[in-house]
Amino acid sequence: MCKKKMAVNAAQPVSTNPKRSSRPAQSQSSTSSTQPPKSPISQPGPSNSSNRVSYTSNSGFGSGSEYRLDTSVATTSVSSQASLSIFRSSLPDNPQVYNFSDIRAATNNFLAKRYSSTSSSQSWRCTLHGKDVIIFQRRIHKSMEKSELRAKLSVICRSHYKSIIKLLGASISGDHIYLVYDFVIGSNLSLCLRNPRNPSYTILSTWMSRMQIAADVAQGLDYIHNTTGLEISPVHKYVKSSGIIVTEPSFNAKICHFGAAELCSVTKSKAVTNGGEIGDEPSASKPREFEGVRGYMSPEFQLTGVVTQKSDVYAFGVVLLELFSGEEPVRFKYDKATGNYSKISVIETARQVVDCGGDDVDMRLRNWVDRRLSDSFPVDVAKKVIRLALDCLHVEPDDRPDMRRVAGKISKLYLESKFWSDRVKMPTEISVSLAPR
Repeated sequence: MCKKKMAVNAAQPVSTNPKRSSRPAQSQSSTSSTQPPKSPISQPGPSNSSNRVSYTSNSGFGSGSEYRLDTSVATTSVSSQASLSIFRSSLPDNPQVYNFSDIRAATNNFLAKRYSSTSSSQSWRCTLHGKDVIIFQRRIHKSMEKSELRAKLSVICRSHYKSIIKLLGASISGDHIYLVYDFVIGSNLSLCLRNPRNPSYTILSTWMSRMQIAADVAQGLDYIHNTTGLEISPVHKYVKSSGIIVTEPSFNAKICHFGAAELCSVTKSKAVTNGGEIGDEPSASKPREFEGVRGYMSPEFQLTGVVTQKSDVYAFGVVLLELFSGEEPVRFKYDKATGNYSKISVIETARQVVDCGGDDVDMRLRNWVDRRLSDSFPVDVAKKVIRLALDCLHVEPDDRPDMRRVAGKISKLYLESKFWSDRVKMPTEISVSLAPR
């Protein structure tokens, strides 16, 4: 009985006239005996949203009456429609299987200037169907029908995240597949860290800029591994610094080549370097056929050629060390005493910093971190970052954390770095000169 009475009272108009506010509310019987207005729209009917909205629009009860419940329903309906339209406009376009003639026309029959070129793939920046895109040419391991390609694209292109460059579609011709990605203005992380024209300069000259890159890449890989909702266990396979784009002007990071591992493969055993590839012809001693990135391949990937999500975690650990040291994953240094070249791994140098112990850990850390940061970084956070990267680089795959845990720790370290940055930030009102007087 109480619920019915509350429902009847809620449907009644609430007067805003102060003179009428002292009147007691009419009961259900008195309301039914009162002659209703002539307009059929104003008659209170069953409790549904359409009747309530119509009932609200009637002004037969006087300009001083309100219908608070009904007005909120109408307002919510309008705002929901607006939110729905914004959501629909933000969704990615449907994946397309482009005609090969469209690919040829966009690349000027592949005579246009190449955006980049390696032994395993070539790419062109062009306009396709009115969009600024970049087209990658890769070799596929077997012939693929258009129906199979469309089915795979419908699954892969369902993924859409801010830290991943969007795959728009693909086309097949012969033993090659042409992947069409949205073009993003910026430069790859490898060039941002090591500019061959000016090695002493980098746009990532602050600790926070590099923490932002680490957070974006970690969240992007976490999305690929855990949030895409695909039936298979998706992997990236090509995690490397040259496959991460630093966008302008925000200096955020976007991951390239997502979906390439599922759509294409290679036909010989090889290891790809950061800027190119080194190929080995198939032989009886090397029957496996796989492609990997030199310096970023996990031990089990090198042995079996089978890529897993833990292989991506290993590659991300290498990128993390590369990001904060500024050095290549593997480099060679000439030794004048012996006349030979010695191999230097960024993984080994990082382990020497944190595993040797002693009182000079902070000093070793400052010598290891990229000097272009001008020795301005939170030491405690830097230690945690290196330890997290080394956890990702564990020899045993089962001992490595998954990307969800890694992304959570990176986000926490980002907040600690932000707190440190806000604390040491110099006031803009003060003018400081470091020049000699």
